[in-house]
Amino acid sequence: MTAAVSAPSTIDQPLNVIVATDCGSTTTKAILIEKIGDEYRQTYRGEAPTTVEAPFEDVTRGVLNAIAEIEELSGRKILDGDRIIAPCRDAKTGVDIYISTSSAGGGLQMMVTGVVQNMTGESAQRAALGAGAIVIDVLSANDGRLPHEKIERIRSMRPDMILMAGGTDGGAVTHVVEMAEYVAAAEPRPRFGVTYKLPLIYAGNKDARPQVKKILEDKSALVVTDNIRPVLERENLAPARNKIHDLFLEHVMQQAPGYKKLIDMAGAPIMPTPAAVGLIMEAIAKREHLNLIGVDIGGATTDVFSVFDGIFNRTVSANLGMSYSVSNVLAEAGLANIMRWVPFTIDEQTLRNRIKNKMIRPTTIPQTLDELQIEQAISREALRLALIHHKSLATGLKGVQQERTISDVFEQQVSGRTLIDMLKLDLIVGSGGILSHAPRRIQSMLMMVDAYEPMGWTMLSVDSIFMMPHLGVLSTINQKAATDVFVRDCMIYLGTCVAPIGQGKAGERCTDYDITFPDGKTIKDQLRFGDLTLYPLELGQKATIAMQPAKAVNLGAGPGVPVTREVHGGVVGLMLDGRGRPLQLPTDQQARVALLTKWFNAVGLYPTA
Repeated sequence: MTAAVSAPSTIDQPLNVIVATDCGSTTTKAILIEKIGDEYRQTYRGEAPTTVEAPFEDVTRGVLNAIAEIEELSGRKILDGDRIIAPCRDAKTGVDIYISTSSAGGGLQMMVTGVVQNMTGESAQRAALGAGAIVIDVLSANDGRLPHEKIERIRSMRPDMILMAGGTDGGAVTHVVEMAEYVAAAEPRPRFGVTYKLPLIYAGNKDARPQVKKILEDKSALVVTDNIRPVLERENLAPARNKIHDLFLEHVMQQAPGYKKLIDMAGAPIMPTPAAVGLIMEAIAKREHLNLIGVDIGGATTDVFSVFDGIFNRTVSANLGMSYSVSNVLAEAGLANIMRWVPFTIDEQTLRNRIKNKMIRPTTIPQTLDELQIEQAISREALRLALIHHKSLATGLKGVQQERTISDVFEQQVSGRTLIDMLKLDLIVGSGGILSHAPRRIQSMLMMVDAYEPMGWTMLSVDSIFMMPHLGVLSTINQKAATDVFVRDCMIYLGTCVAPIGQGKAGERCTDYDITFPDGKTIKDQLRFGDLTLYPLELGQKATIAMQPAKAVNLGAGPGVPVTREVHGGVVGLMLDGRGRPLQLPTDQQARVALLTKWFNAVGLYPTA
């Protein structure tokens, strides 16, 4: 039926005017992209409430409302009743193509199975996450659950789709067949639609295919694809990811209210929102040869993306968000961890009440400076916890024997260690309401620095109005249009954070530095432990900074080794972070509030009265 979305489509007609939507769980966001001269620019945007639930139960109503707002703002006629005019009829009528992404209706919810939890189970999880799914459970032969518990779990979860992996090609088939029998016994029902069979992808040991087919063919819409882990030393995730996209369109999307009409309206396959964001993140990393971490922090979930040495990973922290899931952040981080970022004295019960209020009134925004500071304190913990979760899944392959050299005797060598190396990190990309819409860009920058504790030399940026999903799906049909808009209108570079690694007493010398600015002006000074300093360095400008660290302090070249680097500016500038790594805050409340106030004032985080 539909081509896999990861493969670029070929569009015959020239694309000069493009309208794209992202149907979120609460809001449908539309953008208009036009070719102006030789480059593409995002010109107008509109948004409307998503209409997937009663009384409308038709996702296209929200889409048409968001596009109607663009019509009004741009003066271009795009709609003819309930139809999008495509291709263009003249310079002011119609668009060349309409494209869309969607996470409405709770996104794509999947259950995955493997034989060994931290081997094929994790590989299957990575395949599903990379395809834009929320993984609601991972079942494996060795997960400690009894057979009847596994069957009951499969029956009660009602996923949109199941991905079955397990075993290397040519290996034992017993455990793979066992898992298939559990699934068959559970007779799982899909979340949407009562008349269709649950889509199930088998991507395990090819020798078990005949038995798996025999057991599951009549119980599910079974699709067989290449093994995710053909040999222990290699993952092969692309075929399973492509099948997930196909089945998402063919089965899941067809059942959701109004999606059949939406699919007919769109000129390219609809993608799950997180998969589209992942595509654009991967494209930036490859184009610029960067190691990056990207985050999309929403109301219910936080997605983390990373590309290190060309390897892409995505995780969903489905219980960490800033509105619907805000109480989960409190439960997981603990009250003390949230309170450590609040720059004023507040009693525990008041803070708990404010957090619970946000959960039951998820669409409210902070009305006072205190409320904003509390919300930004919670976001630091949500970001920190989501990164810890991501590090645990973005790992090398477990179960693989590694060749050891003499140097490894002195280093702990672990198969399955995390691929996230903060010292090699070039760029952090922030997205989602709390980061994209913070009143001041310095607030976005410091939230990410506090949560991620970047080491050495790291650039930071944010998505201006959250258009990464639109550009991700656009990149599958026109790479130039997606790249042009991404560079010109989407990505806002905040600046560079330089963070020496090490610990010392407050006020002790951390590093001497010598900055040469583009106008030739130089500054020589000393960064002391506990200091946070910000220098203006505009977008597009570069400065040279020479640093001579203290004996035990590392700037990436080793303890005490001097480093000279060129740093890039941004809308915030150049941040020198002498607070030490790992970051430690005083346990005494008065001392902590005084220290936070000092840091926040040093960078002008909140306007002073």
